[in-house]
Amino acid sequence: MAEEMSDDDRLFEEAIDLVVRLQANPANPIALDLVRRWRARSAEHEAVWTEISEIHGMAGKVLDDQRRAGHGEPAITRRGVILGGGAIVLALGGGAVFGPDLRVRAQAHHLTSTAEVKRVELVDGTAVTLGPASAIRLSFTDMSRGIELLRGMAFFEVTPDFARPFRATAGDLTSAVLGTAFDLSLDADLVSVSVDHGRVEVAVPGSPIAAGEQLGAGQWLSLDDTTLGVQRGSREPDLIAAWRNGRIVADNDTVASVVARIARWQPGRVVIADPRFGKQPISGVFDSRDPITALEAVVHPHGGRVRRITPWLTVVAPI
Repeated sequence: MAEEMSDDDRLFEEAIDLVVRLQANPANPIALDLVRRWRARSAEHEAVWTEISEIHGMAGKVLDDQRRAGHGEPAITRRGVILGGGAIVLALGGGAVFGPDLRVRAQAHHLTSTAEVKRVELVDGTAVTLGPASAIRLSFTDMSRGIELLRGMAFFEVTPDFARPFRATAGDLTSAVLGTAFDLSLDADLVSVSVDHGRVEVAVPGSPIAAGEQLGAGQWLSLDDTTLGVQRGSREPDLIAAWRNGRIVADNDTVASVVARIARWQPGRVVIADPRFGKQPISGVFDSRDPITALEAVVHPHGGRVRRITPWLTVVAPI
């Protein structure tokens, strides 16, 4: 069942629409009057507008720094780049700043909220442990078993059924198994699979693994959605889906993907104020039970800082 958009998320969406109006014509008296009336409706409206103004200032600073460095104008999209003509790159997943993805919520059969880890028993006996701010959609028939990871992370303990193969997808990646346990995650620009035991065959059309690749116990593979670059490795069994025990494991992942993973434990929204900063590589093990400290540990090696503007909003930015 779809969930209702929260009041806070609705106010953010309304504020963004007003900002877009102002950007089109900053001197438009009608737009200015709409903003004035909207802010005066309640203390909550004014608080959201104050947050938008904070982001506006950060976005402007990022743009100025990029221009001085000779990078030119960043590409602009409504949801990825908004305020003050500047860039706010979302830490996708549970940490999105501009409200929940209502399409995902409408499609999901099972989903979790911030910092919630939930175990779900499926009709075939398969157990799925959903990470925070995660969602899955089921497609079971008499001939097949399918699950789509719509967002976040999930650990699957698959009941063998040779008559009905089990397939889990995340983005363009498909994982085909019979009976095994494996972890699947979708974080910003990165799709990852890691195998606890058994074997998993993964494939992505149009990528270096288009023909399929088999992973065994302890092996992992990640695919960068933007570059189609593939990385592989192995890790100890207790590090497979370690997020179930409060640990986030990164193996040369991007800062954006690790921030997105940790943001699932952080109340409110977490955003990255510079797209180039989010592409930096990072490795390590981080404690999701203290998400602010974990975020600081991720960005510090690259000269970044974490700023908690309000309980609703955390911004990651280069110093």
